[in-house]
Amino acid sequence: MPMEDIRQSLFATDSEFRRLAEEHSRCESQLEQIVKSAYLNAEDLQREAMLKKVKLRLKDRMESIVARYREMASQ
Repeated sequence: MPMEDIRQSLFATDSEFRRLAEEHSRCESQLEQIVKSAYLNAEDLQREAMLKKVKLRLKDRMESIVARYREMASQ
């Protein structure tokens, strides 16, 4: 099954995956707002770094759910 199909299936059926994906999307939107700013102060830079770390943790968790799903599907 293609990766995008797996993600769509998990988004539709797995509440944890859906919550992680929605939070990841919110972080991405917040990052886009920071990057659009003409001037970034120290607080903006800290927030940007924090959001990137959170996004990475969310993505890692989502990828582990996808891997678990693929493993279960192959059995």
